[in-house]
Amino acid sequence: MPSIRLTIFSVVVAIAALVFVVEMLRRRRLREKYAVIWVIISIGTLVVAIFPGLLGGIAQLIGIQTPSNLLFFASLIVLFAVSLQLSREVGLLEEQSRRLAEEVGALRLRLGAVESTLASRAEAPATAAPAVTDAAEPGEVSSAAEFPTAKGQSSRRTAPQ
Repeated sequence: MPSIRLTIFSVVVAIAALVFVVEMLRRRRLREKYAVIWVIISIGTLVVAIFPGLLGGIAQLIGIQTPSNLLFFASLIVLFAVSLQLSREVGLLEEQSRRLAEEVGALRLRLGAVESTLASRAEAPATAAPAVTDAAEPGEVSSAAEFPTAKGQSSRRTAPQ
């Protein structure tokens, strides 16, 4: 039977962990899908801290000689699960990042083509240039749309069509 000091210390640490997880969730520093597992772990730690004989009973039921070995084994399983989940998330984020980089590259090519077309039109004689109006036909982007510049000002450029 553990001493009363150890039980009190374990309960205080488990409650502090639970409060910390709830506070991180409240401040939006931790997402809900990750908070669930940490709340479950904190509550499990609190239960084991309050009823230390429960860990010994579960260890004996499973066939583990020492309750601390059960605790280490359970910790290993939890760390493996968290690591696997985070690896999955990193893989999804890498795929999303790659896809977004490809989209940006395609948009830059398209913008370059539009800018070169505009540059060639600007160099042509004024009599040969077609009239540009601000009114767009249904389903078209206006040919003289406003785009923000790097300094926060707007400049008139032709929108890609």
